[in-house]
Amino acid sequence: MLEPLEETVQRAAGRCDYAEARRVVRAAERIDTRNGEVEAVDVGESDGIGVRVRRGGAWGFASAREPTAAAAQDALRRALAVAEAQPAAPAGALAPVPPARGHWESPCREDPFAVPLERKVDLLLRADEIMRGDPRIVLVHGSCVALRTTRAFASTEGAACTQTITECGAAIAATAVADGELQTRSYPGSHQGGVAAAGWERVEELDVVAHAPRVAEEAIALLVAPPCPAGIETVVLDGEQLALQLHESIGHALELDRMLGGEASYAGTSWVSPADLGSLRYGSPRLNVVADATAPGGLGTFGWDDEGVAARSFPLISEGRLVAALSDRESAAAIGLPASGGCARADGHTRQPIVRMTNVSLQPGDAGSLDDLIAGTDRGLYLETNRSWSIDDRRLHFQFGVELAREIRGGELGRILRNASYAGVTPRFWAGLDAVCGPSEWRLWGVLNCGKGEPGQVMHVSHGTAPARFRDVEVGVA
Repeated sequence: MLEPLEETVQRAAGRCDYAEARRVVRAAERIDTRNGEVEAVDVGESDGIGVRVRRGGAWGFASAREPTAAAAQDALRRALAVAEAQPAAPAGALAPVPPARGHWESPCREDPFAVPLERKVDLLLRADEIMRGDPRIVLVHGSCVALRTTRAFASTEGAACTQTITECGAAIAATAVADGELQTRSYPGSHQGGVAAAGWERVEELDVVAHAPRVAEEAIALLVAPPCPAGIETVVLDGEQLALQLHESIGHALELDRMLGGEASYAGTSWVSPADLGSLRYGSPRLNVVADATAPGGLGTFGWDDEGVAARSFPLISEGRLVAALSDRESAAAIGLPASGGCARADGHTRQPIVRMTNVSLQPGDAGSLDDLIAGTDRGLYLETNRSWSIDDRRLHFQFGVELAREIRGGELGRILRNASYAGVTPRFWAGLDAVCGPSEWRLWGVLNCGKGEPGQVMHVSHGTAPARFRDVEVGVA
């Protein structure tokens, strides 16, 4: 895979200040079942090369669908033409990086593409049948996803590396209807949160058949549950909902290109500025957040990012204080950082790298198990599984709805409530964080639909969380 890439960057030497070439090979399979039938089996493959060059301060990018030396050289020609046509710009530096060399693979004990289709369909239909045991359940859905991406990268700085990442997971959901009310419960989450960098073993760990009865029962129970009352409450967020909260109000806000205004026309900006690094109080002393591209099983885990920067782990927020941002080589150099954060990622060979999250995670605390946290909460709400979300383009004002809420009274979980939502302002909300469960409750949650960039790119990321408690939160009915 590397030979045409290395030849291309060699041809670029002397014609530009910097050049890189990437080949991306993807295989994808998704199976969907619906109400006892196979709804779709989608299988796809793609292969191609992307070439990016820099002349002065201008970038040029072009891609080719054929993974050949001739196609790569044509992409180089077009990328050079694009860079030359750009308006003159200051020739800023790129943060230095040692040349990436070698090969890296994510763990995969059982190849999901080798598992027979019949076995996958049977698993989903067994869960499907269990969930359809009550006439109030009008829709059940199951899905199984397998992805494999192999990347090769070469640059004029001497990089030459390859990596293969396998991702796999499954999910189920049940929708109940009665008396004009509709409610849905899903497992393990509402955004394919169970997908991880792993093989078929990940699907077996999720055990969707075992969870099918509970999913259906809770969907039915929500039909007659009272609505969530409005007010100011203490809330405990489950791990999946907290992962989305982290994604939207911390992960995106700390992307350095947004902080510098580079995404203002599409994805938005940030309420945080580069001048805030090292001083801004982002939340309570319980707030410790890391960006970790080395976390086992993470969808933001890799050997090198798409600029050849080695995966690393570093703190973003330490004891509530902002200490770093997510950066690529250009944005890091723009504010004088000594190195890139290793957060340049591209969606396939037809897109160029931009700043994206790796695995942005809330570190576990000392509040013990979820049972311990509930027992230590006299009154409040336990909010579980995201249902809806809204946040402004500065990542400051937000509102989230959840599938299920439970009252907390006297340190115990009480009755179910439906259509619960909560709202807040990012620094005020995180200032209310006063307890995080311990390592036994911490896990990674996947997000498959993180959109950014113009033209748009979709990226896979993971967020590690444990259930956590927040004081003085505005709650109400979604």
